[in-house]
Amino acid sequence: MDNDVKQFWQDFCLKHNLATGTKVDAWAFGSNKKDADELAELVDKGIKTATTSEYIPGDEDMPKAGDWNIILDSQGDPVCVVQNKVVEIIPYNQISAEHAYHEGEGDRSYQYWRKVHDQFFEDEFKANGQKFYPQAPMVCEIFEKVE
Repeated sequence: MDNDVKQFWQDFCLKHNLATGTKVDAWAFGSNKKDADELAELVDKGIKTATTSEYIPGDEDMPKAGDWNIILDSQGDPVCVVQNKVVEIIPYNQISAEHAYHEGEGDRSYQYWRKVHDQFFEDEFKANGQKFYPQAPMVCEIFEKVE
């Protein structure tokens, strides 16, 4: 985490009466700059309140309810802070239309979400030398923008 992001987090902790040592992750959405900026903006506007990522068994950094995250833009600058409210592992083909809606993308329909995410996860799995499959376990997070 660079110094600007660390300072952003320290300022946030002071403002919200959190211990400055409170654990936080800082990351950007998507796999390219355009997605990172667009999705961060949706979170900042309160439209995007959920995300989905590949479940990696044994991942020590598996997100949990209560976790803090700094959402970054494509330049690595902090956009906002969110806190996880719900984290579940769900097979990809069983992710609900409600979850897709809360992801806040496109027209917010399940059809749009599947079209975009089918391609995204096919590419992600391929980049890791794997083949994407409909029952692939996914980490589904619901979060709340705090600031």
